[in-house]
Amino acid sequence: MKTIELRQARHLEVGDTLVNVAGHVYEVTKVTRIGRGIRVQYLTSEGQPGRFTAAPESLSRVYAGSSRSTPISA
Repeated sequence: MKTIELRQARHLEVGDTLVNVAGHVYEVTKVTRIGRGIRVQYLTSEGQPGRFTAAPESLSRVYAGSSRSTPISA
């Protein structure tokens, strides 16, 4: 069992590993402010690029590795 933490989009950093509810992982490659939002670019485990835009307060599931957030178990 890996530990996952919930982190606001404004605290995502290059190198963070996002994980969705199905267990797929995505490595953050770039984080940019877009107006009031955050654009996150990532690579899938197969090497495919992707991106999403989120509100700064939105939550993302990130593999633990930082003490900024309260961890939860997945």
